[in-house]
Amino acid sequence: MGRIRILLADDHAVLRTGLRMLIGSQRDLEVVGEASDGDEAVRKAAALRPDVALIDISMPGSGGIKAIERIRQAAPATRVLVLTMHDLPAYLRAALTAGASGYVVKRAADSDLLAAIRDVHRGRTVLDPALAARVVQGGLRRRGTAGPGPTTPLSQREQEVLELVAQGYTNQQIADHLGLSVKTVETYRARLVEKLGLQSRAELVRYALDSGLFGGEVGPTP
Repeated sequence: MGRIRILLADDHAVLRTGLRMLIGSQRDLEVVGEASDGDEAVRKAAALRPDVALIDISMPGSGGIKAIERIRQAAPATRVLVLTMHDLPAYLRAALTAGASGYVVKRAADSDLLAAIRDVHRGRTVLDPALAARVVQGGLRRRGTAGPGPTTPLSQREQEVLELVAQGYTNQQIADHLGLSVKTVETYRARLVEKLGLQSRAELVRYALDSGLFGGEVGPTP
């Protein structure tokens, strides 16, 4: 049986070097390419057709979530495994929705990461246990309520509000920009917190950037 061919995508060169050494020490694994941003990851995946793409979410360019979607389109046979510092349920749900087959947090042991690569290649779905438990618990809390479920996608208006929140607009400015009342904007923000499980503006900003809502660029400051 041939080696499992792996593409590394992370904007930190030192981390990529460490991963290459770790993976290279395994007889059944090999690194066939590297990328430092989301756009390059898509190009490399389309050209190399790796078995597994090991992707970080927080990367320059179109963002890691968008990169996952585009890799799945450009190289359908490539399985995507997310390796990230983000241990928030919203990122896990977004990655899975985009087409990822696994989600591992960077604090995981080397042996866990190697096992995840092999499992994803075999067609299994691999999730960080602690984070997956939080997602399940969140779903159980919501079950039976009238509120949206944890996997409910954002509406177009919710995405617009999220983008403006991330750009630093106040509720009043968002209301003026979108032609809504301040109360309605507050309702949309509450829905974002409920759907994404993100509490602070900093978390919303990071999520908006990593999801590619800005297309790699932050809009003008009001």
